[in-house]
Amino acid sequence: MALNKITDMAFRNLKANDKVQIVADGGGLIIRVRAKQDGGAVSFMLSYRIEGKQRQITLKAKALKEARKERDVYKELIKQGKDPSLERTLQTERIRKQQLDEHEALIKLNARVTVNDLFIRWNDIDLINRKDRAEIVRMFNKDVLSVLGDFFVEDVRKGHIGLVIDKLKIRGVNHLARNLLKLMRQMFRFAVSRDLIEFDPTASLSVAKMTTAPTERDRTLSEVEIRSLARQLSNAHLLPSTECAIWIALSTMCRIGELSKSKFSDLDFELKTWTIPEANSKNGKAHTIYLSDFALEQFKLLKVVAQCETWIFPNRDNTNHVCEKSITKQVGGRQSENRLSNRSKDNQALVLIGGKWTPHDLRRTGATIMGDLGIAPDVIEKCLNHTEENKVKRIYQRQKMELEQVQAWQVLGKHLTLLVNTDASNVVLLHKRN
Repeated sequence: MALNKITDMAFRNLKANDKVQIVADGGGLIIRVRAKQDGGAVSFMLSYRIEGKQRQITLKAKALKEARKERDVYKELIKQGKDPSLERTLQTERIRKQQLDEHEALIKLNARVTVNDLFIRWNDIDLINRKDRAEIVRMFNKDVLSVLGDFFVEDVRKGHIGLVIDKLKIRGVNHLARNLLKLMRQMFRFAVSRDLIEFDPTASLSVAKMTTAPTERDRTLSEVEIRSLARQLSNAHLLPSTECAIWIALSTMCRIGELSKSKFSDLDFELKTWTIPEANSKNGKAHTIYLSDFALEQFKLLKVVAQCETWIFPNRDNTNHVCEKSITKQVGGRQSENRLSNRSKDNQALVLIGGKWTPHDLRRTGATIMGDLGIAPDVIEKCLNHTEENKVKRIYQRQKMELEQVQAWQVLGKHLTLLVNTDASNVVLLHKRN
């Protein structure tokens, strides 16, 4: 017996009248024609039995051929023991969930940020009060963002971090590689805290293994080297201001960055003081240095050679201070081991017998000389503007030891004057105290 109970011609001839018409098509398919006063619309239903219960479901089809196909699909589900009504509900839920997932994915895609975007946000929020902010921005622009800037943050893997570090190691700047790895870790941890990523790609990377183990410099210039330095400076063709900076760093034990950012308004030539404001000080504490005659003479020379009324070490257009690394680079450039790679003919002019030295080594040298001259360690610590490590002492012992500091700098200055201005044959070398 044929499954279909109504011909296509008979279906086309169905017309709405005053009552609802129900026409069977076989296999449980039912054609319903609404009454004329209700619009006379034609719809299709499937009558079926499952689990001993008679049920009906309205089909989505609008034409008889489509309704028969839909009926056959549902009949197959019934054979599998599945209720077409329930399956349709589940399918609707699946479609809705898929749409929600796609919508969520789209939102997530639109919210994805690049490493460039992350750095801008980190810079504006976490770096806002850091004194080395400008230097961090410079380092990231040069060595990190140039490699990873266009990556989406969530796509960055530890292999990408390794690529940045390896480029730095190839250049031989292991200390910079170490610092940048630490900074990148801070930035990606910031991203985790802001729910931009789930995991920090630097988390499993060892700073020591990826770069180099930290080393504590102990380089100090001997008195022989200081006398040699006085002779060699004239042939090094440094800027006059840089020569002054070297002697100031040695005689005041200041940090070279603090000196680079200093202004003439920080000096009082009558009181013989130089005040490093807290904004320039590494530990955030203002520091007054009581200038020896030796140090004061260098500042007076700077006053003569300066091309700017504001900055002691101005940049080229006198709009700001010189780059904090400028003096260090000039000194390093006069101690180049590779003559062929350095354009300057003076690249060996400041080589000393004790090996390579930096302006920061002058700070350590000045403190060492003070100690050898009998200055008490706690006074030297005050002169260095070190933060007291002992919490109790830091809270309760607030004495400044100003008179002791004045004397300490004067003792250091007099000894440097003797070293620099006296022929080596007339100088008695200090013996370090045990």
